[in-house]
Amino acid sequence: MTHGAISSKYGEALTKSILYFEAQRSGKLPSNQRVDWRGDSALRDGSDFHVDLTGGYYDAGDNTKFGLPLAFTTTMLAWSSIEMASQLKANKEHQNLLTAIKWATDYLIKAHPEPNVLYGQVGDGNSDHACWMRPEDMTTSRPSYRIDAQHPGADLAGETAAAMAAASIAFAPYNKDYAEKLIVHAKQLFDFAVAHPGDYQNSISNAGAFYSSSGYQDELLWAAAWLYRATKKDTYLNYLNEASNTGGPRTVFSWDDKFLGAQVLVAKLALEGKVKINKMDEYKSMAEQFICNCAQKGSNNVKKTQGGLLWFLPWANLQYTTSASLVLSVYSKYLKSADASIKCPGGNLQASDLLNVARDQANYILGSNPKSMSYMVGYGSNYPKKPHHRGASIVSIKKNKTPVDCKAGFSEWYNNPAPNPNVLNGAIVGGPDENDAYGDDRTDYQHSEPGLATVAPFVGVLAAVA
Repeated sequence: MTHGAISSKYGEALTKSILYFEAQRSGKLPSNQRVDWRGDSALRDGSDFHVDLTGGYYDAGDNTKFGLPLAFTTTMLAWSSIEMASQLKANKEHQNLLTAIKWATDYLIKAHPEPNVLYGQVGDGNSDHACWMRPEDMTTSRPSYRIDAQHPGADLAGETAAAMAAASIAFAPYNKDYAEKLIVHAKQLFDFAVAHPGDYQNSISNAGAFYSSSGYQDELLWAAAWLYRATKKDTYLNYLNEASNTGGPRTVFSWDDKFLGAQVLVAKLALEGKVKINKMDEYKSMAEQFICNCAQKGSNNVKKTQGGLLWFLPWANLQYTTSASLVLSVYSKYLKSADASIKCPGGNLQASDLLNVARDQANYILGSNPKSMSYMVGYGSNYPKKPHHRGASIVSIKKNKTPVDCKAGFSEWYNNPAPNPNVLNGAIVGGPDENDAYGDDRTDYQHSEPGLATVAPFVGVLAAVA
Protein backbone atom coordinates (compact mmCIF):
# COMPACT_ATOMS: atom_id res chain seq x y z
CA MET A 1 0.00 0.00 0.00
CA THR A 2 1.62 3.25 -1.05
CA HIS A 3 1.65 6.38 1.07
CA GLY A 4 -0.61 8.21 -1.40
CA ALA A 5 -3.16 5.42 -1.45
CA ILE A 6 -3.48 5.66 2.28
CA SER A 7 -3.63 9.42 2.70
CA SER A 8 -6.77 9.74 0.58
CA LYS A 9 -8.33 7.13 2.84
CA TYR A 10 -7.81 8.82 6.24
CA GLY A 11 -11.29 10.27 5.88
CA GLU A 12 -12.82 6.79 5.56
CA ALA A 13 -10.90 5.59 8.62
CA LEU A 14 -12.05 8.68 10.54
CA THR A 15 -15.70 7.97 9.70
CA LYS A 16 -15.33 4.36 10.83
CA SER A 17 -13.51 5.26 14.06
CA ILE A 18 -16.50 7.36 15.17
CA LEU A 19 -18.94 4.68 14.00
CA TYR A 20 -17.26 2.22 16.37
CA PHE A 21 -18.70 4.09 19.36
CA GLU A 22 -22.24 3.41 18.12
CA ALA A 23 -21.52 -0.32 18.25
CA GLN A 24 -20.45 0.10 21.90
CA ARG A 25 -23.62 1.88 22.99
CA SER A 26 -25.47 0.65 26.04
CA GLY A 27 -29.07 1.55 26.77
CA LYS A 28 -31.95 2.52 24.51
CA LEU A 29 -30.68 3.17 20.99
CA PRO A 30 -31.82 6.32 19.15
CA SER A 31 -33.80 6.26 15.91
CA ASN A 32 -30.76 7.48 13.96
CA GLN A 33 -28.54 4.59 15.14
CA ARG A 34 -26.34 3.67 12.16
CA VAL A 35 -24.88 0.39 13.45
CA ASP A 36 -27.96 -1.66 12.72
CA TRP A 37 -26.90 -5.06 14.08
CA ARG A 38 -27.18 -3.71 17.64
CA GLY A 39 -30.37 -3.44 19.70
CA ASP A 40 -31.41 -1.95 23.05
CA SER A 41 -29.64 -3.41 26.08
CA ALA A 42 -29.10 -3.04 29.83
CA LEU A 43 -32.25 -0.96 30.28
CA ARG A 44 -32.40 -1.48 34.04
CA ASP A 45 -28.86 -0.31 34.88
CA GLY A 46 -28.91 1.57 38.18
CA SER A 47 -32.21 0.09 39.34
CA ASP A 48 -30.47 -1.51 42.35
CA PHE A 49 -29.95 2.05 43.73
CA HIS A 50 -33.06 3.58 42.13
CA VAL A 51 -30.94 5.73 39.82
CA ASP A 52 -31.03 5.76 36.03
CA LEU A 53 -27.62 4.55 34.87
CA THR A 54 -28.69 3.52 31.38
CA GLY A 55 -26.59 4.62 28.45
CA GLY A 56 -22.87 5.12 28.16
CA TYR A 57 -20.55 2.67 26.46
CA TYR A 58 -19.54 -0.93 26.98
CA ASP A 59 -15.86 -1.03 27.72
CA ALA A 60 -14.29 -3.33 25.17
CA GLY A 61 -15.30 -6.81 24.02
CA ASP A 62 -17.35 -7.26 27.19
CA ASN A 63 -20.64 -5.81 28.44
CA THR A 64 -19.37 -3.97 31.52
CA LYS A 65 -19.30 -0.20 31.92
CA PHE A 66 -16.00 0.72 33.62
CA GLY A 67 -15.82 4.35 34.69
CA LEU A 68 -12.10 5.08 34.50
CA PRO A 69 -11.46 4.10 30.86
CA LEU A 70 -14.92 5.43 29.91
CA ALA A 71 -14.12 8.88 31.34
CA PHE A 72 -10.64 8.88 29.75
CA THR A 73 -12.24 7.92 26.41
CA THR A 74 -14.59 10.89 26.77
CA THR A 75 -11.68 13.26 27.47
CA MET A 76 -9.80 11.94 24.42
CA LEU A 77 -12.84 12.38 22.15
CA ALA A 78 -13.37 15.90 23.49
CA TRP A 79 -9.69 16.81 23.05
CA SER A 80 -9.87 15.52 19.47
CA SER A 81 -12.98 17.62 18.85
CA ILE A 82 -11.47 20.81 20.32
CA GLU A 83 -8.12 20.67 18.54
CA MET A 84 -9.22 19.24 15.19
CA ALA A 85 -12.62 20.93 14.76
CA SER A 86 -11.80 22.42 11.34
CA GLN A 87 -10.51 19.10 9.93
CA LEU A 88 -13.49 17.25 11.39
CA LYS A 89 -15.88 19.72 9.77
CA ALA A 90 -14.05 19.43 6.44
CA ASN A 91 -14.55 15.65 6.65
CA LYS A 92 -18.20 16.11 7.72
CA GLU A 93 -17.58 14.20 10.96
CA HIS A 94 -17.66 16.98 13.56
CA GLN A 95 -21.35 16.54 14.37
CA ASN A 96 -20.94 12.75 14.60
CA LEU A 97 -18.09 13.22 17.05
CA LEU A 98 -20.10 15.60 19.24
CA THR A 99 -22.86 12.97 19.25
CA ALA A 100 -20.35 10.32 20.37
CA ILE A 101 -19.11 12.60 23.16
CA LYS A 102 -22.65 13.40 24.30
CA TRP A 103 -23.58 9.71 24.52
CA ALA A 104 -20.80 9.46 27.11
CA THR A 105 -21.38 12.74 28.95
CA ASP A 106 -25.15 12.20 29.23
CA TYR A 107 -24.32 8.98 31.05
CA LEU A 108 -21.63 10.60 33.22
CA ILE A 109 -24.09 13.32 34.25
CA LYS A 110 -26.54 10.61 35.39
CA ALA A 111 -23.69 8.81 37.18
CA HIS A 112 -23.04 11.98 39.23
CA PRO A 113 -26.38 12.58 41.02
CA GLU A 114 -24.86 14.45 44.00
CA PRO A 115 -21.64 16.50 44.36
CA ASN A 116 -19.82 13.75 46.29
CA VAL A 117 -21.35 10.68 44.67
CA LEU A 118 -20.15 9.13 41.41
CA TYR A 119 -21.20 5.76 40.03
CA GLY A 120 -18.04 4.28 38.61
CA GLN A 121 -19.07 0.90 37.27
CA VAL A 122 -22.14 -1.03 36.15
CA GLY A 123 -21.98 -4.79 35.74
CA ASP A 124 -19.88 -7.30 37.67
CA GLY A 125 -16.67 -7.80 35.70
CA ASN A 126 -16.27 -11.39 36.89
CA SER A 127 -19.76 -12.70 36.08
CA ASP A 128 -19.74 -10.73 32.83
CA HIS A 129 -16.44 -12.28 31.76
CA ALA A 130 -17.74 -15.75 32.69
CA CYS A 131 -20.40 -15.45 29.97
CA TRP A 132 -20.26 -14.90 26.23
CA MET A 133 -23.52 -13.11 25.45
CA ARG A 134 -24.90 -10.41 23.21
CA PRO A 135 -25.59 -7.29 25.28
CA GLU A 136 -29.23 -7.55 24.18
CA ASP A 137 -29.54 -11.01 25.83
CA MET A 138 -27.64 -10.32 29.03
CA THR A 139 -28.76 -12.30 32.06
CA THR A 140 -25.67 -11.54 34.17
CA SER A 141 -26.14 -9.36 37.23
CA ARG A 142 -25.74 -5.62 36.72
CA PRO A 143 -24.72 -4.24 40.11
CA SER A 144 -23.91 -0.53 40.32
CA TYR A 145 -20.76 0.57 42.15
CA ARG A 146 -20.08 4.05 43.46
CA ILE A 147 -17.57 6.26 45.18
CA ASP A 148 -18.59 8.82 47.78
CA ALA A 149 -17.09 10.78 50.68
CA GLN A 150 -16.74 7.61 52.80
CA HIS A 151 -15.52 5.50 49.88
CA PRO A 152 -13.32 7.86 47.86
CA GLY A 153 -11.71 7.50 44.44
CA ALA A 154 -9.88 10.68 43.52
CA ASP A 155 -8.55 9.13 40.29
CA LEU A 156 -12.03 8.27 39.01
CA ALA A 157 -13.55 11.58 40.16
CA GLY A 158 -10.57 13.49 38.73
CA GLU A 159 -10.73 11.83 35.32
CA THR A 160 -14.50 12.35 35.18
CA ALA A 161 -13.93 16.03 36.04
CA ALA A 162 -11.40 16.24 33.19
CA ALA A 163 -13.90 14.61 30.81
CA MET A 164 -16.69 17.02 31.79
CA ALA A 165 -14.41 20.07 31.52
CA ALA A 166 -12.97 19.05 28.15
CA ALA A 167 -16.45 18.22 26.83
CA SER A 168 -17.73 21.60 28.02
CA ILE A 169 -15.11 23.28 25.80
CA ALA A 170 -16.07 21.04 22.88
CA PHE A 171 -19.77 21.94 23.25
CA ALA A 172 -19.42 25.64 24.18
CA PRO A 173 -19.73 27.04 20.62
CA TYR A 174 -22.70 24.82 19.74
CA ASN A 175 -24.72 24.16 22.90
CA LYS A 176 -23.97 26.75 25.57
CA ASP A 177 -26.47 25.45 28.16
CA TYR A 178 -25.09 21.93 27.94
CA ALA A 179 -21.52 23.22 28.20
CA GLU A 180 -22.42 25.16 31.37
CA LYS A 181 -24.08 22.09 32.86
CA LEU A 182 -20.93 20.06 32.22
CA ILE A 183 -18.67 22.62 33.87
CA VAL A 184 -20.79 22.55 37.04
CA HIS A 185 -20.25 18.78 37.23
CA ALA A 186 -16.54 19.16 36.45
CA LYS A 187 -16.00 21.64 39.29
CA GLN A 188 -17.92 19.53 41.80
CA LEU A 189 -16.05 16.37 40.84
CA PHE A 190 -12.67 18.12 41.08
CA ASP A 191 -13.53 19.46 44.55
CA PHE A 192 -14.71 15.99 45.58
CA ALA A 193 -11.46 14.43 44.33
CA VAL A 194 -9.21 16.97 46.07
CA ALA A 195 -11.12 16.74 49.37
CA HIS A 196 -11.30 12.93 49.36
CA PRO A 197 -8.02 11.42 48.12
CA GLY A 198 -7.58 7.71 47.50
CA ASP A 199 -7.46 5.11 44.73
CA TYR A 200 -10.89 4.13 43.48
CA GLN A 201 -10.29 0.36 43.46
CA ASN A 202 -10.16 0.50 47.28
CA SER A 203 -13.81 1.57 47.10
CA ILE A 204 -14.86 -0.34 43.95
CA SER A 205 -12.86 -3.51 44.45
CA ASN A 206 -14.52 -5.21 41.47
CA ALA A 207 -12.75 -2.74 39.16
CA GLY A 208 -9.38 -3.65 40.65
CA ALA A 209 -8.98 -6.85 38.66
CA PHE A 210 -9.67 -5.05 35.38
CA TYR A 211 -8.63 -1.41 35.65
CA SER A 212 -6.55 -0.95 38.76
CA SER A 213 -5.27 2.61 39.06
CA SER A 214 -1.65 3.38 39.89
CA GLY A 215 -2.50 6.60 41.72
CA TYR A 216 -4.61 9.75 41.57
CA GLN A 217 -2.12 12.66 41.44
CA ASP A 218 -2.04 12.54 37.63
CA GLU A 219 -5.84 12.75 37.32
CA LEU A 220 -5.96 15.75 39.64
CA LEU A 221 -3.38 17.65 37.56
CA TRP A 222 -5.12 16.64 34.33
CA ALA A 223 -8.49 17.78 35.68
CA ALA A 224 -7.00 21.07 36.92
CA ALA A 225 -5.43 21.69 33.51
CA TRP A 226 -8.74 21.13 31.72
CA LEU A 227 -10.67 23.20 34.25
CA TYR A 228 -8.23 26.05 33.82
CA ARG A 229 -8.64 25.85 30.04
CA ALA A 230 -12.43 25.82 30.41
CA THR A 231 -12.80 28.51 33.09
CA LYS A 232 -9.54 30.55 33.10
CA LYS A 233 -9.87 30.57 36.92
CA ASP A 234 -6.58 30.99 38.79
CA THR A 235 -7.60 28.37 41.37
CA TYR A 236 -6.79 25.66 38.84
CA LEU A 237 -3.58 27.28 37.63
CA ASN A 238 -2.41 27.58 41.24
CA TYR A 239 -3.20 23.92 41.81
CA LEU A 240 -0.92 23.02 38.88
CA ASN A 241 1.80 25.32 40.18
CA GLU A 242 1.67 24.01 43.75
CA ALA A 243 1.75 20.32 42.81
CA SER A 244 4.56 18.52 44.59
CA ASN A 245 4.75 15.98 41.75
CA THR A 246 4.50 17.08 38.11
CA GLY A 247 5.09 13.50 36.95
CA GLY A 248 8.68 13.59 35.74
CA PRO A 249 9.45 12.13 32.32
CA ARG A 250 6.70 9.64 31.38
CA THR A 251 6.96 6.49 29.29
CA VAL A 252 3.24 6.17 28.41
CA PHE A 253 0.02 8.18 28.19
CA SER A 254 -3.01 6.04 29.00
CA TRP A 255 -6.34 5.58 30.79
CA ASP A 256 -4.27 5.07 33.95
CA ASP A 257 -1.47 7.62 33.51
CA LYS A 258 -2.38 11.19 32.52
CA PHE A 259 0.72 13.02 33.73
CA LEU A 260 1.77 13.57 30.13
CA GLY A 261 -1.62 15.05 29.26
CA ALA A 262 -1.33 17.61 32.06
CA GLN A 263 2.26 18.38 31.00
CA VAL A 264 1.14 18.99 27.41
CA LEU A 265 -1.72 21.31 28.43
CA VAL A 266 0.60 23.37 30.63
CA ALA A 267 3.20 23.41 27.84
CA LYS A 268 0.52 24.92 25.58
CA LEU A 269 0.16 27.78 28.09
CA ALA A 270 3.93 28.19 28.14
CA LEU A 271 4.08 28.37 24.34
CA GLU A 272 1.30 30.96 24.29
CA GLY A 273 3.14 33.06 26.87
CA LYS A 274 0.03 34.71 28.33
CA VAL A 275 0.29 33.31 31.85
CA LYS A 276 3.34 32.48 33.90
CA ILE A 277 3.76 30.02 36.76
CA ASN A 278 6.98 28.81 38.36
CA LYS A 279 6.56 25.20 37.32
CA MET A 280 5.60 25.94 33.72
CA ASP A 281 9.00 25.09 32.21
CA GLU A 282 9.17 21.90 34.25
CA TYR A 283 5.87 20.66 32.77
CA LYS A 284 6.91 21.73 29.28
CA SER A 285 10.31 20.05 29.53
CA MET A 286 8.70 16.76 30.60
CA ALA A 287 6.16 16.87 27.76
CA GLU A 288 8.92 17.53 25.25
CA GLN A 289 11.13 14.73 26.58
CA PHE A 290 8.32 12.28 25.84
CA ILE A 291 7.88 13.72 22.36
CA CYS A 292 11.63 13.55 21.64
CA ASN A 293 11.60 9.89 22.75
CA CYS A 294 8.69 9.09 20.40
CA ALA A 295 10.49 10.81 17.52
CA GLN A 296 13.66 8.76 18.29
CA LYS A 297 15.63 11.92 19.13
CA GLY A 298 15.49 11.60 22.91
CA SER A 299 17.69 10.24 25.66
CA ASN A 300 15.34 7.31 26.31
CA ASN A 301 13.73 6.55 22.96
CA VAL A 302 10.51 4.56 22.74
CA LYS A 303 11.19 1.13 21.28
CA LYS A 304 10.14 0.64 17.68
CA THR A 305 9.30 -2.66 16.03
CA GLN A 306 11.16 -3.72 12.90
CA GLY A 307 8.11 -2.57 10.94
CA GLY A 308 8.12 0.90 12.54
CA LEU A 309 5.44 0.69 15.23
CA LEU A 310 6.04 2.57 18.48
CA TRP A 311 6.13 -0.22 21.05
CA PHE A 312 5.28 0.60 24.66
CA LEU A 313 3.85 -2.43 26.49
CA PRO A 314 2.87 -5.99 25.58
CA TRP A 315 -0.82 -5.79 26.53
CA ALA A 316 -2.90 -4.11 23.79
CA ASN A 317 0.04 -1.95 22.75
CA LEU A 318 -1.95 0.05 20.19
CA GLN A 319 -3.77 1.91 22.98
CA TYR A 320 -0.45 3.57 23.87
CA THR A 321 0.49 4.16 20.23
CA THR A 322 -2.77 5.96 19.46
CA SER A 323 -2.64 8.13 22.62
CA ALA A 324 1.02 9.06 22.00
CA SER A 325 0.12 9.89 18.39
CA LEU A 326 -2.66 12.22 19.57
CA VAL A 327 -0.16 14.02 21.81
CA LEU A 328 2.19 14.42 18.83
CA SER A 329 -0.68 15.70 16.67
CA VAL A 330 -1.90 18.33 19.15
CA TYR A 331 1.61 19.42 20.13
CA SER A 332 2.43 19.89 16.46
CA LYS A 333 -0.49 22.32 16.33
CA TYR A 334 0.71 24.17 19.45
CA LEU A 335 4.24 24.51 18.05
CA LYS A 336 2.93 25.77 14.74
CA SER A 337 0.75 28.44 16.44
CA ALA A 338 3.71 29.60 18.53
CA ASP A 339 6.19 29.32 15.63
CA ALA A 340 8.34 27.22 17.96
CA SER A 341 10.35 24.02 17.78
CA ILE A 342 11.64 21.44 20.28
CA LYS A 343 15.32 21.00 21.09
CA CYS A 344 15.92 17.29 21.61
CA PRO A 345 19.21 15.58 22.54
CA GLY A 346 19.26 14.16 19.00
CA GLY A 347 18.42 17.39 17.17
CA ASN A 348 15.54 19.80 16.71
CA LEU A 349 11.95 18.88 15.95
CA GLN A 350 9.59 21.12 13.98
CA ALA A 351 5.79 20.99 14.08
CA SER A 352 5.82 19.06 10.77
CA ASP A 353 8.18 16.42 12.21
CA LEU A 354 5.70 15.64 14.99
CA LEU A 355 2.84 15.29 12.55
CA ASN A 356 4.97 13.02 10.37
CA VAL A 357 5.62 10.66 13.29
CA ALA A 358 1.88 10.56 14.04
CA ARG A 359 1.13 9.96 10.36
CA ASP A 360 3.63 7.09 10.19
CA GLN A 361 1.92 5.46 13.17
CA ALA A 362 -1.51 5.95 11.59
CA ASN A 363 -0.21 4.43 8.36
CA TYR A 364 1.16 1.43 10.23
CA ILE A 365 -2.19 0.88 11.98
CA LEU A 366 -4.07 1.21 8.67
CA GLY A 367 -1.93 -1.28 6.76
CA SER A 368 1.62 0.00 6.08
CA ASN A 369 3.16 -2.79 8.12
CA PRO A 370 4.95 -6.11 7.50
CA LYS A 371 1.62 -8.01 7.42
CA SER A 372 0.00 -5.44 5.07
CA MET A 373 -2.89 -5.70 7.48
CA SER A 374 -5.13 -2.97 8.80
CA TYR A 375 -5.57 -3.17 12.57
CA MET A 376 -8.77 -1.17 12.21
CA VAL A 377 -11.69 -3.53 11.67
CA GLY A 378 -13.61 -2.88 8.45
CA TYR A 379 -10.87 -0.74 6.92
CA GLY A 380 -9.31 -2.04 3.70
CA SER A 381 -9.77 -5.67 2.73
CA ASN A 382 -7.25 -7.32 5.03
CA TYR A 383 -8.28 -6.58 8.63
CA PRO A 384 -9.01 -8.63 11.79
CA LYS A 385 -12.05 -10.79 11.08
CA LYS A 386 -12.27 -12.28 14.59
CA PRO A 387 -11.84 -9.49 17.13
CA HIS A 388 -12.56 -10.55 20.73
CA HIS A 389 -15.97 -8.91 21.06
CA ARG A 390 -19.18 -10.50 22.30
CA GLY A 391 -21.73 -8.53 20.29
CA ALA A 392 -19.83 -8.72 17.01
CA SER A 393 -19.03 -12.42 17.33
CA ILE A 394 -22.63 -13.63 17.86
CA VAL A 395 -25.37 -13.47 15.23
CA SER A 396 -27.26 -10.16 15.48
CA ILE A 397 -30.51 -10.12 17.47
CA LYS A 398 -32.01 -8.47 14.40
CA LYS A 399 -31.34 -11.67 12.43
CA ASN A 400 -32.05 -14.24 15.12
CA LYS A 401 -34.06 -13.33 18.21
CA THR A 402 -33.46 -16.69 19.94
CA PRO A 403 -31.49 -15.82 23.09
CA VAL A 404 -27.94 -17.16 23.25
CA ASP A 405 -27.30 -18.11 26.84
CA CYS A 406 -24.17 -17.59 28.91
CA LYS A 407 -22.40 -20.86 28.15
CA ALA A 408 -23.82 -21.55 24.66
CA GLY A 409 -22.17 -18.33 23.58
CA PHE A 410 -18.78 -19.91 24.19
CA SER A 411 -19.46 -23.21 22.43
CA GLU A 412 -21.40 -21.80 19.47
CA TRP A 413 -19.65 -18.50 18.87
CA TYR A 414 -16.53 -17.80 20.92
CA ASN A 415 -14.82 -21.05 19.89
CA ASN A 416 -16.18 -20.88 16.35
CA PRO A 417 -13.32 -20.61 13.80
CA ALA A 418 -15.47 -18.58 11.39
CA PRO A 419 -15.15 -14.78 11.12
CA ASN A 420 -17.43 -12.67 13.32
CA PRO A 421 -20.92 -12.39 11.78
CA ASN A 422 -21.03 -8.61 12.44
CA VAL A 423 -18.28 -6.26 11.29
CA LEU A 424 -17.22 -4.02 14.17
CA ASN A 425 -16.34 -1.07 11.93
CA GLY A 426 -13.70 1.27 13.30
CA ALA A 427 -12.60 -0.92 16.20
CA ILE A 428 -8.85 -1.10 16.70
CA VAL A 429 -7.62 -4.39 18.13
CA GLY A 430 -4.89 -4.63 20.77
CA GLY A 431 -2.48 -5.06 17.88
CA PRO A 432 0.58 -7.01 16.86
CA ASP A 433 3.33 -8.24 19.18
CA GLU A 434 6.77 -6.64 19.31
CA ASN A 435 7.81 -8.67 16.24
CA ASP A 436 4.94 -7.23 14.15
CA ALA A 437 3.12 -10.60 14.30
CA TYR A 438 -0.66 -10.90 14.65
CA GLY A 439 -2.72 -14.08 14.61
CA ASP A 440 -6.35 -12.84 14.36
CA ASP A 441 -7.51 -15.19 17.10
CA ARG A 442 -10.66 -14.33 19.06
CA THR A 443 -9.35 -16.18 22.12
CA ASP A 444 -6.12 -14.13 22.22
CA TYR A 445 -7.67 -11.10 23.92
CA GLN A 446 -4.27 -9.62 24.76
CA HIS A 447 -3.90 -8.79 21.05
CA SER A 448 -7.40 -9.17 19.55
CA GLU A 449 -9.65 -7.23 21.93
CA PRO A 450 -10.58 -3.70 20.86
CA GLY A 451 -11.28 -1.10 23.55
CA LEU A 452 -12.76 2.37 23.83
CA ALA A 453 -9.52 3.93 25.03
CA THR A 454 -7.61 2.74 21.94
CA VAL A 455 -9.95 4.21 19.36
CA ALA A 456 -10.80 7.54 21.06
CA PRO A 457 -7.39 9.24 20.63
CA PHE A 458 -7.09 7.87 17.10
CA VAL A 459 -10.11 9.97 16.08
CA GLY A 460 -8.02 13.11 16.63
CA VAL A 461 -4.96 11.62 14.93
CA LEU A 462 -6.94 10.73 11.80
CA ALA A 463 -8.50 14.21 11.70
CA ALA A 464 -5.06 15.79 12.06
CA VAL A 465 -3.50 13.83 9.20
CA ALA A 466 -6.57 13.70 6.93
